[in-house]
Amino acid sequence: MNVLAIGAHFDDMELGCSGSLAKHVRQGDRVIVYVATKSGFAGPDRMPVRSNEEALAEGAAAAALIGARLVCGGFETLHLEFEDSLNVQLVGLIEEEKIDLIYTHYKDDVHHDHAALARASLHAGRHVPRMLAYHSNYYQSDPRFVPDFFVDISDTWERKEAVIRAHKSEHERVGDQWISYFRREAENYGFSCGVQLAEGFRCVKWLEG
Repeated sequence: MNVLAIGAHFDDMELGCSGSLAKHVRQGDRVIVYVATKSGFAGPDRMPVRSNEEALAEGAAAAALIGARLVCGGFETLHLEFEDSLNVQLVGLIEEEKIDLIYTHYKDDVHHDHAALARASLHAGRHVPRMLAYHSNYYQSDPRFVPDFFVDISDTWERKEAVIRAHKSEHERVGDQWISYFRREAENYGFSCGVQLAEGFRCVKWLEG
């Protein structure tokens, strides 16, 4: 199976679905991760928090830990829009790689880049038979993210944590907040499904052959 994970920034997929991606790799699936933006950004005081070069180096390290091929979109951080330049990139990648399953952002995510990319994914992936939406932050949206599809990541959590830690600049900024939050979330999702740890998704579509 050919799997495409789509994220607006380096660290989004790592938080939202890297346990599932690592599981795909273990099962022999081919995994491609597409990151739309350069992912460098500054704080409200306009002081740099993470450079584009740091983001790329950390994202490449994370993709290597997953066992995925990294594809970079090159758009500017915080300026992602649902427009032809983005759609054309995604359609070309999906068709060239014969994608069977897409992981992408939740369409009602509060982050502008996330929501724009989710919309583009729905458009570009309209012929792909399977699509799951993840969330990669702890902010509430309206409507709220309520998962209805789960993947057991009990045997890939350690890899997911290592993948998150690969983003050293972000880990220095937030400490273990991300890891503790997503670990608790995985425990809760797992408990509801009868396993130790799970990632939760919104099922956009799932076609069985």
